[in-house]
Amino acid sequence: MAEQSLRQWLLTDTPTSRRHAKLSALYHGWLSFRGNTMAMIGLCILLALVAVALFAPLLAPHDPFVQDLGNRLAPLGTDSHVLGTDSLGRDILSRLIYGSRITLYIVALVALIAPVAGLLVGTVSGYAGGWVDVVLMRITDIFLAFPRLVLALAFVAAMGAGIENAVLAISLTAWPPYARIARAETLTIRAADYISAIQLQGAGAMRIITRHIWPLCISSLIVRVTLDMAGIILAAAGLGFLGLGAQPPSPEWGAMISEGRRFILDHWWVATMPGLAIFTVSLAFNLLGDGLRDVLDPKGGE
Repeated sequence: MAEQSLRQWLLTDTPTSRRHAKLSALYHGWLSFRGNTMAMIGLCILLALVAVALFAPLLAPHDPFVQDLGNRLAPLGTDSHVLGTDSLGRDILSRLIYGSRITLYIVALVALIAPVAGLLVGTVSGYAGGWVDVVLMRITDIFLAFPRLVLALAFVAAMGAGIENAVLAISLTAWPPYARIARAETLTIRAADYISAIQLQGAGAMRIITRHIWPLCISSLIVRVTLDMAGIILAAAGLGFLGLGAQPPSPEWGAMISEGRRFILDHWWVATMPGLAIFTVSLAFNLLGDGLRDVLDPKGGE
């Protein structure tokens, strides 16, 4: 009975307060998202990935760093090695489980750095206009002129190999699209009547940008971030494959593929298993992004 009354309260067309209206909008969005089967599959996969990363010590059947040269390149289904072992006898399943932590670490840091930088550059450029807009957008165009992975390789080569440098390099190449989106949104919002009213009240430029423009840009950025996560994971795996990301013996999925490529014909599972892991997580982010686009940006999803 209480659940029914709460549902009716959330579905009402006449909210009684601002908080009530926000909760009602969130609930309507959740119902719309829940109706998208593929998006729910993507969400479940990502929740499972988070759970695997959190409980890796409990789920991993072996230590991912322990070598057993007497049992190297064991095939799938071997006793105590469900997905086989690599060239050093390390359990592939355990390394995949611990590798999920590195993947989430990279995704989380890039998702915190790149959109924020792009949001700041794009909103300042769109609101200020004039020479500020020209300078910031030309810098953005320079970054967009280079393929993301090539530019990330250049940054990592300059800064040195390592997972932190790889995250920084990917972030430096990922922010321009967010700046473009934020600038487009800001140009539309800047001409609104309520912005003029706020200016007449004496609000400064940064207050208008941070308090009134940023909140309206966030939904578009969330959709773009979710859809970009697959590309970010592939870029991180590419750097790891080339030996410029997480360094051995870290169980990074791209590095695992790089190691397994030497045995791809006779011992295909060494490279295939981490490749399937990258494929599954990338697909999950794309499915989730499509669902969020339908909820947060319905016009863009048409």
